[in-house]
Amino acid sequence: MSDLQTFSLPESVSGQPSDMELADRMIRAWKRDGIFQVAMSAEQDGKTERAFEVSRRFFRMPLEAKARCVSDLTYSGYIASGEEVTAGEADSSEIFTVCKDVSLEDGRVHGRWPCHGPAPWPDEDYRLGMKAFTDELGSVGERLLELTALGLGLEINALTRLTHDGWHHMRVLRFPALSSKSARGIGAHTDYGLLVIAAQDDVGGLLVRPPVEGEQRNRNWLPTESSAGMYENEEPWTFVKPVPKVLTVFPGDILQFITHGQLLSTPHKVRLNTRERYSMAYFHEPAFNTCVRPLLGPPSGEFIHYGTHFTNMFMRCYPDRVTTRRILDENRLTTLAGLKEEAVVASAPVRVRQRAVA
Repeated sequence: MSDLQTFSLPESVSGQPSDMELADRMIRAWKRDGIFQVAMSAEQDGKTERAFEVSRRFFRMPLEAKARCVSDLTYSGYIASGEEVTAGEADSSEIFTVCKDVSLEDGRVHGRWPCHGPAPWPDEDYRLGMKAFTDELGSVGERLLELTALGLGLEINALTRLTHDGWHHMRVLRFPALSSKSARGIGAHTDYGLLVIAAQDDVGGLLVRPPVEGEQRNRNWLPTESSAGMYENEEPWTFVKPVPKVLTVFPGDILQFITHGQLLSTPHKVRLNTRERYSMAYFHEPAFNTCVRPLLGPPSGEFIHYGTHFTNMFMRCYPDRVTTRRILDENRLTTLAGLKEEAVVASAPVRVRQRAVA
């Protein structure tokens, strides 16, 4: 266990010297620890606590009530304990996934875009609590990406130009108390997205793996490579000590892809504790129909179509879910292929200007 570096974000990022200094410290912290913390204001902390409150109330509902919060259009909604599998072993977490809430009247729903549809909220109080929290994290995410770009020597909007109308989403998690059956909450893995911003209660259970010199990190965005289960039982792992009024932040797979490995996606896992534990992991993401290309490293023709990436990841995680079955039964992957083709044509490779980095 070690104390993580904690940063306070400015209200806005303009590229002034104080921003540059903060950006460089953030990048160094990620390269050393794989994770850092962001201090929350009193208002942000209030929204966080409200989100935890409605989360606890939801997970204490009867199973039959929670199980009704599932949609065949979107991956928003309830995921029962054991439904999610990491490296061939069932995880213990209960989850409510909060995805973009898209009206049935929206053209993307009419156009049969995979993963698009209304969120199956349990009630209005839950919806409002989660929306206030995710909206706040959206602002945090934009500033973090602007600082990240500056710290990497890129133009300030090099990353945020990808996240306009981003497919931001969140996993709201409950972990049971430790039992004689298993200590595993979630197995070792990296997250598939761009930037992860997480909040946890006072119980603790999250462990992260810092960058290790010379250690291979798989390109989890490729179907032939997976980070699930990698280094699960090999040191080093850092216990992320619960600290009041902070958010924890670490890179996902897409940031590793964009930076050509200068920033590594952070492996993490969860061990059960003696009490039940609640956490929320928010993903600040590119737009669904956006092509992401490397901005550092040698020029290449590689790209990730975010909507395809997201859909593939969720179909892989939940092969038996009603949402996956509808995507396959209605051949919605053909629609996705057409979107991808359009996005590739519309996004010629762009190399964003770099500045000198000390």
